[in-house]
Amino acid sequence: MAITAAMVKELREKSGAGMMDAKKALTENNGDMEVSMDWLRTKGLAKAAKKSGRTAAEGLVAVAVKNGTGVVVEVNSETDFVGKNADFQSMVSKIATAGLSVETVDALANADAGGKPVSELLTDAIATIGENMSLRRMVKVSGELVVSYVHNSVADGMGKIGVLVTLSGDNEAFGKQVAMHIAAANPTALNEASLNPVDIEKEKQIQMDIARESGKPEAVIEKMIVGRMKKFVAESTLMGQAFVVNPDLTVEAAAKEAGLEILSFVRLEVGEGIEKKTEDFAAEVAKTMNG
Repeated sequence: MAITAAMVKELREKSGAGMMDAKKALTENNGDMEVSMDWLRTKGLAKAAKKSGRTAAEGLVAVAVKNGTGVVVEVNSETDFVGKNADFQSMVSKIATAGLSVETVDALANADAGGKPVSELLTDAIATIGENMSLRRMVKVSGELVVSYVHNSVADGMGKIGVLVTLSGDNEAFGKQVAMHIAAANPTALNEASLNPVDIEKEKQIQMDIARESGKPEAVIEKMIVGRMKKFVAESTLMGQAFVVNPDLTVEAAAKEAGLEILSFVRLEVGEGIEKKTEDFAAEVAKTMNG
């Protein structure tokens, strides 16, 4: 039986499943709408789709490094409890490993992870665990030396904050210290040249407005701004920050002492930038009790 676009549309509206899943269900079941709906439910696809609108701002960040290539991925869930689930952790580990063989998060969604596409792994996990989940981000780096660090680790290579650092040289111990520094200090850029010019100008205008509130002459304000912007750059950039291991040195100076050059870094934190929906716990329980 020929499967039409109208049939796919109807099944999607009834089940909430994706277009390709709806088409596959109809194809597998000779276009029978009711049987196709049952097929989707059996596969967990209809159940998973109905959860897709719920905010997923928790979860885990995972890192994987192999042969000078590193990848960090973020997989989100609705609650922090899921991050402690062994099955969820196993899935995230597989996804991170799969990330080593692709270049983008879209490619990762279709990549093989233990015999299944990552997107299918997520769908199965949603149906089994009962929460919305999403593959949100992936960043891949390569270099002479790639070092990883995970903060608040819940299992090997995964936790709440994941960091990758690329360096020239052969001092992994120092690289690990730098990665730990990045996790704690959260620099926004590698150096001054890497800072967003828009952010620099915005900060300059803010500092000028603050200085003018003091009533000082413009000539004095100009000198004040030079110092304040120098401090802003130092605090915002990895190279300018005081090294957490030895605050008497900047990270740049510490790297020179160690005979290394820091080339790039990535820092991903679970849920950053996601607007989390908050609800009174008592109200949530009452709502559940009332159906």
